[in-house]
Amino acid sequence: MIGYYVHHHGVGHLHRALCIAEQMRTPVTGLSSLDAPPDWPGPWVRLPWDNGPGAMADVRAQGRLHWAPLQHPGYRDRMAAIADWIGRARPALLVSDVSVEVTCLARLFGIPVVVAAMRGRRRDPAHRLGYDLALRLLAPWPAAYPEPGWPAHWYRKTVHTGAFSRADRLPCPPPPGEGPRRVVLMLGAGGNRITDEEVAAARAATPDWQWDVLGGPGRWSDDPWPHLCAAHVVVTHAGQNAVAECAAARRPAVVLPQPRPFDEQHGTARALGIGRLAVVRSRWPEPDEWPAVLAEATALDGAGWARWAPGDGARRAALALDRLAGAPWDDA
Repeated sequence: MIGYYVHHHGVGHLHRALCIAEQMRTPVTGLSSLDAPPDWPGPWVRLPWDNGPGAMADVRAQGRLHWAPLQHPGYRDRMAAIADWIGRARPALLVSDVSVEVTCLARLFGIPVVVAAMRGRRRDPAHRLGYDLALRLLAPWPAAYPEPGWPAHWYRKTVHTGAFSRADRLPCPPPPGEGPRRVVLMLGAGGNRITDEEVAAARAATPDWQWDVLGGPGRWSDDPWPHLCAAHVVVTHAGQNAVAECAAARRPAVVLPQPRPFDEQHGTARALGIGRLAVVRSRWPEPDEWPAVLAEATALDGAGWARWAPGDGARRAALALDRLAGAPWDDA
């Protein structure tokens, strides 16, 4: 049995967990405050929320952890639920995606932990603790575009899978050859600073393009895949899953990293810029800049995304976890 902890902010952690779990041979139990997805392939433990009513004192434990509020009933019940499951299920392995506190808890029970690595500034004491404790780091990006500045022992235990998404196994036709050129603006559930006025100004500045806005000031879509397949250019934030879905669709993209803790999206955008895989801008372009930005994106070859997302990343991750669950003490 493998336990898979899924963080509850946004939907990216959940989508990543589901992609991997569907490919695994080892039974897997999800642990999260989120509802189980309908197609989750095993048991699901619904955890109490750790941010409900109650005092939020010393949440960072003097800077050594990320979220461990003192005397908070929700947090206490949450950790107790995980501990109870570990005691009953006796898992061979636990995947933490992602919480240093859950990583520490499982390791203190003597359970090997695989930590889902994330881009950005991860050299703070809490991240160092979690990454140091991990048996392996699971990096959903290619080894050719490593995260700079990591200690050597982190690199040595990293499994680079390449980017992957729920769309990897779906067919995607080429964009329509007739009619207006289409832009899909895809904004996630994690928040952004893009306003209705900015989107309206970009539309007005590009009359030859038809804009389809998903999330943010537009409509939410649980399945953006048909919109991506109809696009000539995708404009998106730099969340790992959003970029992976653009890559799966092999569509030219404009990537606009949004503020996130530890500059995660800026780390992903930096790697994409180095690889010349997308047009990267650190801010929303001015209206008169949009025609040139879209022209630059159109000139990109969407086939280059294969260097970022080879198409079998979830299978690679599942294979690594299955192997570790079979012999987690073997660190060769």
